[in-house]
Amino acid sequence: MPSITKRVHSLADGRELIYFDDADTILAPDRAPDLRAPEPRPATATMRQDPLTGEWVSIAAARQNRVFLPPAELDPLAPATPTNPSEVPSNYDVAVFENKSPSFGPAITDADGPRGLDDLATIGIGRSRRSVGRCEVVCFSPEHEGSFGSLTPSRARTVIKAWADRTAALSAMPNVQQVFPFENRGEAIGVTLHHPHGQIYAYPYITPRTTRLIAALEQYGSTLFADILESERASERVVLAGRHWTAFVPFAARWPIEVHLLPHRHVADFAETVDEERDELATLYLRLLRGVDALYDTPTPYIAAWHQAPVNTHRDDIRLMLQLTSPRRSADKLKFLAGSESAMGAWIGDIPPERAADLVRDGIARADRDHPVHPTPGEAAR
Repeated sequence: MPSITKRVHSLADGRELIYFDDADTILAPDRAPDLRAPEPRPATATMRQDPLTGEWVSIAAARQNRVFLPPAELDPLAPATPTNPSEVPSNYDVAVFENKSPSFGPAITDADGPRGLDDLATIGIGRSRRSVGRCEVVCFSPEHEGSFGSLTPSRARTVIKAWADRTAALSAMPNVQQVFPFENRGEAIGVTLHHPHGQIYAYPYITPRTTRLIAALEQYGSTLFADILESERASERVVLAGRHWTAFVPFAARWPIEVHLLPHRHVADFAETVDEERDELATLYLRLLRGVDALYDTPTPYIAAWHQAPVNTHRDDIRLMLQLTSPRRSADKLKFLAGSESAMGAWIGDIPPERAADLVRDGIARADRDHPVHPTPGEAAR
């Protein structure tokens, strides 16, 4: 069987560029070099601690200069042309490269960087550390417009392979404590590029969300994820279920559209998944996203957040999980975080989760009818 191929290159300024070719690619193996004149990379940002919460805030001023909603002919993620010297020199299936204006990095090690988790957990006034780490861009397609849901199953499978590969590589880097793949979709979410793409952040700390999860695990016990999955699979909130994955609207959903997706087997991150799980995910995830898009007449804005276990702790307790959320509460209304949610973190849900599950199931049924997803070549062979 043909397989997904990884090809490692570099951009003119030394940033890493990695091509992942589909199993059924029609591209030749050669790739053009980046002929742009190299420009100096921005200095690594500094993060400051909020002593009221212990959380760290990265102050990354270089991000102010990033491109904002360019026309197709100036798309920085499209394959380069003589009139558009983009970030990707050649045509591609999936391309991954280091972000030019990262929130973390480009330095991975620094004398002013974090000195371990105990150092980061210490509370003090005026504490700062270098924002070491890495931020990568994952281009899902060479097309100017689209999202993960518009991919073919073969291409979706390639992206999943890229997530797994990069999770393993970034986790092995010094000072990286957690790796987070995600996709922001839609101007209502704040995207600055229409090009179908996601990002991967490699943080120098364990994120606040995961820190709260660890506290819940320490109180509940290590079977938390297994017990949640068992409870949700027996509920009326399941929207999709396969041999290896189940998608459901969670019992205490915060957002008008919120779907969680869990693997049936405990895996800490994408790097621990096996081919059969990746094959099924490629088609099941496409069905979920197309179903969410079918809820209304226009595409649904969302954040697709792939939560993974920290690199060095709780890997036997924290399971890989998708949290798909959208602020869209009707065809022409969005949920904005008001005082209770923004200031106090006290959420008020607009739609009962059981009703939301009905809506998502209906959307998936319409998408399956109008835009059916066929298995990947690998899945079909099995």
